[in-house]
Amino acid sequence: MPAPIRSPKLFERGVPPLALAFVLCSALFTGAAACGDGSAAQQAAAYIAVPTPTPTTPAERQKVARARFVADAGLAAGAVHEWIVKPWKAGTFKKGAQGRRTALAKAGLAGTFAHDRLRAAVRNARGDPGLARALAPLGPGVDGLQDLPSRLSKGDESAAASYAALVDKVKAAAKNAGVTVRSQLPSAAQLARG
Repeated sequence: MPAPIRSPKLFERGVPPLALAFVLCSALFTGAAACGDGSAAQQAAAYIAVPTPTPTTPAERQKVARARFVADAGLAAGAVHEWIVKPWKAGTFKKGAQGRRTALAKAGLAGTFAHDRLRAAVRNARGDPGLARALAPLGPGVDGLQDLPSRLSKGDESAAASYAALVDKVKAAAKNAGVTVRSQLPSAAQLARG
């Protein structure tokens, strides 16, 4: 008959089986790590150091700029529509409305996110000559959104109208340049990053 795996003498001395298993596993993993041919940090650095492909021709750069513009403008439009325009039209921003504080907090966060994404969209549009010409007049309007998130948080309903109007202008200018912007609802993580 084979010998039992657990030694009764160890357990008689008060060593719990889980502690013994932990010590043995730790020794095994420490030995395995020491036998490796490089540290995990060195291996990760070698993996990260691989160059990423970048667009090299003007046509490729223009295509990337256009795609980034569409993504940024779509995220801004989705945030504005979901957390600013819908509550504004529903009357949630009015004094005494149920859920007003929560709606205003979300609107302020969405306003900050939309301002950031619209600035990025205008920056990306500079890589496409048609988009750059179409969005050039809207640059000062996007920069003017800087104080609107705080106005939204305080309950200023004209700020919601300003956001809605600017997003519509960006979509129209993009459409005139041959680019369609569809609203995309940002994730909670994207919204929190601002």
